[in-house]
Amino acid sequence: MQTNVGLLGYGTVGAGVAKIITMEEALLSQKVGWPLKLARAAVRDPSAARAFPPPPGLLTADPYEVVGNPDIQVVVEVMGGLEPARTLVLAALESGQHVVTANKALLAVHGLEIFETAARKGLEIFFEAAVAGAIPVIRTLKEGLAANRIQSVAGILNGTTNYILTSMTRGGATFGEALKDAQELGYAEADPTMDVEGTDAAHKLVLLTVLAYGVFPTLDDIRAEGITKLAPADFRFAEALGYVIKLLATAAENPGDGKLEVRLQPAMIPRGHLLAGVNGAMNAIMIRGHASGDIFLSGAGAGMMPTASAVVGDVVEIARLASSRTRTTKPSLGWHSLKAETVKPAGEIRSRHYLRFSVRDRPGVLAAIAGALARHGVSIAQVIQKEADPGTGHVHLVMLTHSAPEAGLRAALDDAASLESLLGPAMVIRVEEFAGG
Repeated sequence: MQTNVGLLGYGTVGAGVAKIITMEEALLSQKVGWPLKLARAAVRDPSAARAFPPPPGLLTADPYEVVGNPDIQVVVEVMGGLEPARTLVLAALESGQHVVTANKALLAVHGLEIFETAARKGLEIFFEAAVAGAIPVIRTLKEGLAANRIQSVAGILNGTTNYILTSMTRGGATFGEALKDAQELGYAEADPTMDVEGTDAAHKLVLLTVLAYGVFPTLDDIRAEGITKLAPADFRFAEALGYVIKLLATAAENPGDGKLEVRLQPAMIPRGHLLAGVNGAMNAIMIRGHASGDIFLSGAGAGMMPTASAVVGDVVEIARLASSRTRTTKPSLGWHSLKAETVKPAGEIRSRHYLRFSVRDRPGVLAAIAGALARHGVSIAQVIQKEADPGTGHVHLVMLTHSAPEAGLRAALDDAASLESLLGPAMVIRVEEFAGG
């Protein structure tokens, strides 16, 4: 008996998958019970030079030598992007092949169609590498915590942004300086937009939400914000207030109304919390189950070998499952049917917030801003005001609010924006309280 694997893509991750399967053949055979063989890999240009040279005859320019090939049982999609990845994954499933993918964008955008096709065909689609690289969060939610009602999921899901925020926290760097450093070290792409604007983490949050709650949100359902507007002053004030700033993805059932809240925003996390200590390019996820309590997972969220490790782990699991003649296919999302529930609108979500205003040093400014907040039901918990800059006469005015709905806060800030003493829009950062422990 033998399980044959075909690759769609042979870039960084694809080369890592090939390296593990070819170099760890004996280990994988012991884990599966029979050989795991790399049969074919489809690429745009088979003649291009590659960091990990493939075995002779492995590469082809025709993806349909992989997809639909009756000698290949598992198709691994690591080409990225939405098309032709969507078309090829659906074709593989329709032809009776199991699929493993690391493509979070594909699943976040076209996941319902793909998972429904897999279920209809009685096939598996595994995607551990699509969220947080080598961290086994998908399997933890699907299997390890299957007996739990998940109360909350909170995570740092993008290593690039976490590296940048760590640099801004520790060294006082500006966003631009920290980004340049991340690019020089290879942590950030030449075009970092998907990372720094939060799109990459939002794709992952979609998948964590459906795994935890059986609700498949769209990207439009998520209040997603990036980190580009953060300034060194925000990190200085965060330290003084006892917080650390992270780009935090959260999905949680509100204990008051039971509605599902999903958001991705820069957040101030109490300095003593486990997530506050996750630095550099690391990822981490904290899951709270009603029976398990808090589960904390941390590790490398990207890179050739960590991601390939997760991909090959999925291939091994599919090979094991496919050997069972009496087996019934497990739902790839851990739910036999998804819920029709919708996500709570962002404007209705309540939270505490950090507000930083840049103002002219004039009498009555604080009272005017406080009045605008009060008119929309936002109360102030704490105020910090530093001495005016002797060169400009400008002052940073910082407030921590009590919990208030997002819509009320935004209306109050729109109201305050007309004040002549304000020098620009307020900086707004959610303050995460981690209620219940």
